[in-house]
Amino acid sequence: MRTEDVLSALGAGLWTWENATGLVTLDAGAARLLGLEEDAFTASSPTPLTLPGNAVRSHLHAVDYVGFQGIITLALAEQTSAEALLRVVDEAGSVIRTVRNLVCPCPPEDPEAAEPAARIVGMAYEVPEAEAERARQRTERHPRDAEYDESADEAQQWDWRRNREAFLLDTGRALAEAYTTADVLRVASSLAMPGFSPDALAVFCLYGDQLTVYGAAQDAAAAGLGHASGVGTGGARLRLAADDPAAEAVRTGRALYLLSAEEYETRFPTARPVETQPGRNAWAFLPLTVAGRTIGAWMAAFKRQVTFTPDERAVLTTVARMLAQSLSRAMLNESERELSTRLQNTMRPARKPAIPGMELAARYVPTGGGLQIGGDWYDVIPLPSGRTALVIGDVQGHDVRAAGIMGQLRVALRAYASEGHHPDAVLARASRFLYGMSGGDASALPSEPVDGSAGASAVPATVPPAVPAAEPDPYEPGDEGLEPTDPRFATCLYIEVDPATGTLDIARAGHPDPAVQMPDGPMLVRPTAGGLPLGIDPDSDYPTTRLVLEPGQRLLMCTDGLIETGGHDLETGWARIREVVEDHAGPNTDLDQLAEALLRAVHGPVGPPRRRHPGPLADRHEDDIALLLLALGDPGSAEARDGTSVSSRRTVLTIAQAEPDRIAEARHQLKDLLHDWADEDQVDGAVLMLSEMLTNVLVHTDGDALLVAQITGPHEGDEGRTLRVHVSDPSDELPHRRDPGELASSGRGLMLLGMLADRWGVDPKGEGKCIWFEMQEAGPSEKD
Repeated sequence: MRTEDVLSALGAGLWTWENATGLVTLDAGAARLLGLEEDAFTASSPTPLTLPGNAVRSHLHAVDYVGFQGIITLALAEQTSAEALLRVVDEAGSVIRTVRNLVCPCPPEDPEAAEPAARIVGMAYEVPEAEAERARQRTERHPRDAEYDESADEAQQWDWRRNREAFLLDTGRALAEAYTTADVLRVASSLAMPGFSPDALAVFCLYGDQLTVYGAAQDAAAAGLGHASGVGTGGARLRLAADDPAAEAVRTGRALYLLSAEEYETRFPTARPVETQPGRNAWAFLPLTVAGRTIGAWMAAFKRQVTFTPDERAVLTTVARMLAQSLSRAMLNESERELSTRLQNTMRPARKPAIPGMELAARYVPTGGGLQIGGDWYDVIPLPSGRTALVIGDVQGHDVRAAGIMGQLRVALRAYASEGHHPDAVLARASRFLYGMSGGDASALPSEPVDGSAGASAVPATVPPAVPAAEPDPYEPGDEGLEPTDPRFATCLYIEVDPATGTLDIARAGHPDPAVQMPDGPMLVRPTAGGLPLGIDPDSDYPTTRLVLEPGQRLLMCTDGLIETGGHDLETGWARIREVVEDHAGPNTDLDQLAEALLRAVHGPVGPPRRRHPGPLADRHEDDIALLLLALGDPGSAEARDGTSVSSRRTVLTIAQAEPDRIAEARHQLKDLLHDWADEDQVDGAVLMLSEMLTNVLVHTDGDALLVAQITGPHEGDEGRTLRVHVSDPSDELPHRRDPGELASSGRGLMLLGMLADRWGVDPKGEGKCIWFEMQEAGPSEKD
């Protein structure tokens, strides 16, 4: 007898549901039972009817369909058969019959696929109305209520479905907020399920061929598993091949429900549940599966008898799925954090940076998202001359490629610097190296040294020359299918420090300028000459600026992350840094304390993900941060000859003949130096005299101008402070006073000095001369 004849005699029908397509295929009997059209099935066309899932859903009662979805999900998860009652409705929504459905999942056609397609086969047959009503009453009442009264008022019945949904929503929220593995395990060990809360919970995490047990019981008698009760600390280890329900759940990927201690001991005699878990009478072991891969198991144990109804199994299966997703995410995040931490540690100096005779502090904070790796770096390089090079830079991007380029560029810079090249030559070679490494048309390095120093080889032996790209194709030859080697650039600030004199020779490649804090607190951003970022133009030049770090001053070098994180631009970012630096002035604050204060001001007290100081550009992305702080001498060493405390600020700036635009920088430097000067008119007068002196050097001589401006004087007192500004040049020709007419365009420089300065003069030197002026700060009585 054919199967079709048997089904027809029983009044039953078959249907299949494909998860991948969402299509439902029904034979004639199933279509009739579910209220679908029958005219598609004829003797001449016995082909089954295939419809979208929504077309079938419209013929089913909404409440029954929701429950049926949970039953199918459970059957697929456990690979077991199940059954459910479905009320079939007409177009008006009236119930026309009740159908019992027996469902069974089919093995996937391609089990090796990343997401194997699920397929359900079901058999449907009609049940009498009386039997359907009794079955609905049994499923609607609370499963734990043995004394259920069928005549009780419906409002007093316990709403199992609503409590279940509320519990699952709360559990999903808690697991979504869990960031670390310990957080996930803490949530998993404290679940209180509606109506049948477990008395003990445990998670078995798979590592290799062993399961490590984590978890905590909800009472003191739960030491049965032989594992530690503290969440987040692994206890006993169980071999995957062991005769244990947790190991079997992981091996098979199917849930195990043990309804009594006798059943537990019969199936797993070596586990000895009566001894190891006294007082337990029911257990559920569910596999933790993510994307077809089992990463562990979850156990729920009960003191009372539990039958594990379909509703209860559905809740346990849903929780296990959410737990598996959260645990997998947390483990992946921790692996990425460990990888990024190790990667960054290998790309930073192996030892704590130190410069003899100087104080140094360094910090690096990764970006707050993704792998937490980026292209920022710093380095401290001992030089053959006895000096030390400070390097800080930022490679474009916040990905693995940026970190890789950063590591190679750091090695190249260290090699070039260690061979004794000048700062400008170091950056020029590094730019050519990065240009060639990024796929640019870079040929061999020039045979002549960039800085003109004799004996300097063009290509360091420790750094291979850049290999030119044969084709403009962004893919490397022979690496089909790999990601394109997109060009990257990098900014860099290179400072050669002489600890004996405090001299700083600075070369800059598109990087933020350094800043200097004066001994009495104010911080000044020191404009320096610079060139293009590294890797853009292989022939770019990088002029050098010389500054002097005086005793008691502090040098700050940072990447743009410290300035712009939190939505700041350069102006507001430097203002934030200036405020923090000036709040931590004085000998009682060392550089490490200042570094920590700067990072707290940017990221807050708990790390990068939070923002304490939102800026005007709120859509800016977070960035990683590199920071270097350097100090020379003791801030408290600047004292007057009579022993009284003095305030000393000093700025030094060289202006070349080819850089007349830097006169504006000099004016800004002097104005910043006088930011707290009592009389604004004196500030304007000093800036005017400085501009006149620098312009005269560039116009009337052939040499460069060297500016030195210094403020000295007591912190308090009626006499105020003294500003001394002198400008030196290599010309021996002394200025002389002139009597310009009303229409003359020059000749008023010395007149301005005589009118605005308290004292001024011209001092001849062995080579060249020095023009200077002094200005005494006006006291409150004088200003009035």
